[in-house]
Amino acid sequence: MNWVVRTRRIHAWDLTVADAARLQSELAAKVIRRTTFPLRSLRRVAGVDVHYTADRAVAGVVVLGFPGLEPQEEVTAGVPLSYPYVPSLLSFREGPAALAAMSRLAVRPDVLVFDGQGIAHPRRFGIASHIGVLLDLPTIGCAKTPLIGTYCEPGSQRGSFSIMWDRGRIVGAALRTRDGVAPVFVSVGHRVSLKDSLHIVLGCCAGFRLPETTRRADRLARAAAKGKW
Repeated sequence: MNWVVRTRRIHAWDLTVADAARLQSELAAKVIRRTTFPLRSLRRVAGVDVHYTADRAVAGVVVLGFPGLEPQEEVTAGVPLSYPYVPSLLSFREGPAALAAMSRLAVRPDVLVFDGQGIAHPRRFGIASHIGVLLDLPTIGCAKTPLIGTYCEPGSQRGSFSIMWDRGRIVGAALRTRDGVAPVFVSVGHRVSLKDSLHIVLGCCAGFRLPETTRRADRLARAAAKGKW
């Protein structure tokens, strides 16, 4: 393993539901909601997604150049599936596989885009925030559907967005990535502001609803789970 991406905090993954929720609430305080790097230095973006077999979680990570979106690296990893499906605890089910795949990267991405939530989460700590804090890397949540929050339908043109609110706080935005198609739901993961998250996600879209980062990671993880990669 190259270990160009390392975790800085380790915790057990096989926690009870109550303990996992408590840990999320504790670690949520460590999320940084502002951009901590100059956008002009952004050169590599990575997409992360996870698929399942009967007994394994299989993660795919795709690294692309930015803004050209040229492929730079693809890695996969599978780990035993040890956590049940529990709404709002997705990171405990998918996190170990995602970290195992990222440990195989030979290049270090500047930003990770997850097919999941960041702070648009009941405890403000979805998988994008969780992995971002563990790796101390900038991360963005870009989900197909919202988990929490209310929003107005954004305008029909590409780039239109509307703010998502939960309990009086901004938690993300519904972003139109193609004219007339359903929006995606973008939220801060860690170390990237919502404004910059929207800019990066839109810059990763190349004619499809989903950004190339997670669209390609989804395809890679799906193929690996079927033994075709």
